[in-house]
Amino acid sequence: MHYSSNQMTEIEDAVAEEFPLTIYLNEVEFATLVCSPEHLEELVIGFLASEGVIRRFNDIEKMNMDERGGFCHIRLDRRVSTDHFTYSKRVIGSCCGKSRQFYFQNDADTAKVSMSKSTLTPTQCIQLIEKMQQRSTVFKETGGIHNASMGTADGLVVHRGDIGRHNALDKLYGYCLTNHITVRDKVLVFSGRISSEVLAKAAKIGVGIVLSKSAPTNLAIKMADDLNITTVGFIRGGSFNIYSHSWRIEKDSGN
Repeated sequence: MHYSSNQMTEIEDAVAEEFPLTIYLNEVEFATLVCSPEHLEELVIGFLASEGVIRRFNDIEKMNMDERGGFCHIRLDRRVSTDHFTYSKRVIGSCCGKSRQFYFQNDADTAKVSMSKSTLTPTQCIQLIEKMQQRSTVFKETGGIHNASMGTADGLVVHRGDIGRHNALDKLYGYCLTNHITVRDKVLVFSGRISSEVLAKAAKIGVGIVLSKSAPTNLAIKMADDLNITTVGFIRGGSFNIYSHSWRIEKDSGN
């Protein structure tokens, strides 16, 4: 039912799907991700890499994805001690905040100081955001997901969406790992707020530049300073703000 101008009208509306996916590592329940049910293998691979469980795609000996039942069984090439991780059998919700209260526990082991020498011009920053928005078809239909892309100065390499912002980033990471794509020279293009969680994910992936049409938080800016990551926010209407390591954003030629 839709209300507008003092009128009620029956309509059919597209809504974002919410899907629980439980991951088992070597037959031990590890985590349940609440996510959008697309690109699930990439999500699992990126999640495990960002949590420090795997370092490369080849660490996985076998993956069985049961999309109908909502289970993913992973066999690793080595034994994983869940005691090494201070979390087990977690449920990771589709939003931030309380569902990510464990967030800082292992970031020191997996977040990397960026060594990227990549640079962008202001025009390229604006174009990358525009290209991400052009690919955000599910968001246009539902208004209920976050969008993220990975690219270079020349354009986007991959685009993914999810109801969870951290899931969208993990899908990008999983895609790059699966396809053996170098990430150091890539740019992370994001639709939402640059929180400390998003910044840490960027550091785990290994990119040097994060672009967003929204704002950063104060903790994200501090982390970006420490981790040598350039953060650019409020990319809207031909303008933006640079919050850290502005040397990676060079003037357009002729300016």
